[in-house]
Amino acid sequence: MAAPTLVIATHNPGKIRELAILLADLGFTLQTLADYPQCPEVVEDGATFAANATKKALAVAQCTGLPALADDSGLEVDALGGRPGVHSARYAAERTAPARPGDEENYQKLLEELAGVPPAQRTARFVCCMVVAFPNGRTVLAQGTCEGLIHHRPQGRSGFGYDPVFWLPEYEATMAEVGLDIKNRISHRARALAQLKTILADLLRREPELFHPAPPLGT
Repeated sequence: MAAPTLVIATHNPGKIRELAILLADLGFTLQTLADYPQCPEVVEDGATFAANATKKALAVAQCTGLPALADDSGLEVDALGGRPGVHSARYAAERTAPARPGDEENYQKLLEELAGVPPAQRTARFVCCMVVAFPNGRTVLAQGTCEGLIHHRPQGRSGFGYDPVFWLPEYEATMAEVGLDIKNRISHRARALAQLKTILADLLRREPELFHPAPPLGT
């Protein structure tokens, strides 16, 4: 039987690189939304990470006829009451509208809002919810977190999103400084995917037909 295909429901190159490394040992043929330009953009308007990831995964699975992996992730800052949360990717949207804000605009807004907040009160966490949806409507879900602090200024050139301002006390470095090997062990995305890989490996063993959906009639 041919290797099963899994569509990673994103255009984000940084996320694609990380997931490709983390998924390598499961033997999937990986595709992305770049392979399916006909799939419509999914509006992530859910109130939770789980709602957004589920909506996107189901939409892409139905569009492609293949299992699809989507995640919604973001940063929760305690001093800001959990913001930016599900709005992490568009946190600085009011400054860049109608264009989507870039990573630097988002984390600079965060740093401005935390100006004067002492280090001990700058606790935060990255949260990632991952969902794999199948064309029959079935979904499986996993979630991971990574605790840290918001640094007073950006440091590091690797990573993406809020990585340059997310301080890891145990490494005395930001997430953008520790390198991909460490990030792929400790990140919220790595932890969510570790849970999800266990679920997927079990499904591949018990229900392989889920990963080899029948083609539509007439094809």
